[in-house]
Amino acid sequence: MAQPRVPGGTDEQLDLPCGETVATHDLDLGMRELSCECGRTHAVVMDVHPLGRFVPEFLVDTLRSTITTEDEYDEFTTAHALAMVREEYPDRIAVADCSGDGEVGYGLVWVADMDSRELHRTVVELLVELMEHAISHADDGPTVAEFEEQLAEFDLDAFVDAYRDERDFEDEHDSP
Repeated sequence: MAQPRVPGGTDEQLDLPCGETVATHDLDLGMRELSCECGRTHAVVMDVHPLGRFVPEFLVDTLRSTITTEDEYDEFTTAHALAMVREEYPDRIAVADCSGDGEVGYGLVWVADMDSRELHRTVVELLVELMEHAISHADDGPTVAEFEEQLAEFDLDAFVDAYRDERDFEDEHDSP
């Protein structure tokens, strides 16, 4: 017998950017990609996934120590990074708030109309833009010059490929 659709119930559906839907209970904590009925693979990110999934821990520490958040999070998190992606590409990211559903193990989930590598590249690109914007407000000095020099040498695609290889994203239990 079908259960009635109630918010937070086991029949909660997420409308994906491709037009398909997925039950939030079909998304588990180890999931990084979803093979969709549309024939494509969609990246899946949950608020409980560490920001270190996308960038090294030293950069996570730097972001957390320099960015002040004005929301319910005490520090810069994966939720903020995905909010940046959603702001830049609103039609390519679906999000569900499952914080009222104690059965799923996460509060927020994002499913992107891109695979996990493309999403990873997008997150890193937006974080680099954020850092570039922040450094543009700093007093001109050796730190600014060093950042600009490193930025000129930064190969986004090579970084993403190397980081993904290092982190072994095929394993659902990846860690920094």
